[in-house]
Amino acid sequence: MNFSNGDRLTTDATGRALFVAPLNPGVIFASIMGRPGRVPTAILSPAEGASASIAVSSAPRAASISDRFELTGHGFCGDADANQVTIGGKATLVLASSPSSLVVLPPSDLEPGPAAVEVACAKRSAPKFTITLVALQLQADSSPLAPGERRVLTVRVHGTTAGVVLEARNRAPNIAELTGGNSVRLSSSGGTENAAKFEILGRKRGSFLISIRLLSSVGPPRP
Repeated sequence: MNFSNGDRLTTDATGRALFVAPLNPGVIFASIMGRPGRVPTAILSPAEGASASIAVSSAPRAASISDRFELTGHGFCGDADANQVTIGGKATLVLASSPSSLVVLPPSDLEPGPAAVEVACAKRSAPKFTITLVALQLQADSSPLAPGERRVLTVRVHGTTAGVVLEARNRAPNIAELTGGNSVRLSSSGGTENAAKFEILGRKRGSFLISIRLLSSVGPPRP
């Protein structure tokens, strides 16, 4: 990994690396060698990041059971492995951390639905809160698409009866056209048959590739 201040790091077997932030507050950019794009990160002063207590100030209302999500607050440990996070009573992998942010990946064996989240670090614990874990199930004919053929992709939402916002991205626009553009956001229907439907149109014969992800509102954690 390359940083805009000239630092370079190599990740370990888990894909993580320990990085000591620069002394001067501001914005630093990180990039992966051989890949386009840069990720900005705000560097806080020691006074802004310091805290005698630990607390989560914002969390997603709902999170995908198979994707990472971010918690913000204060008092977290800068070393990812020094934080203890459990979801539904099960240990959770902390992918990245700073004193004000945690990026976590839910355990693979959790069931969709409400789950209690607990965060601790250096013998300090944040108040427990609840998050709704959602599983997305794609139902579609995956056979090669023919030119001019229309096909509906149905995404079933498990774990909540509330409507959620889903984003579909077209990863093979030369093969298929996603109705509404290469990036389309739709709200699911809600209810017991909670689902959203996306439509594609074949441009030439081949295998289409559409990625679907959950977009959730963020706010103060709820008990």
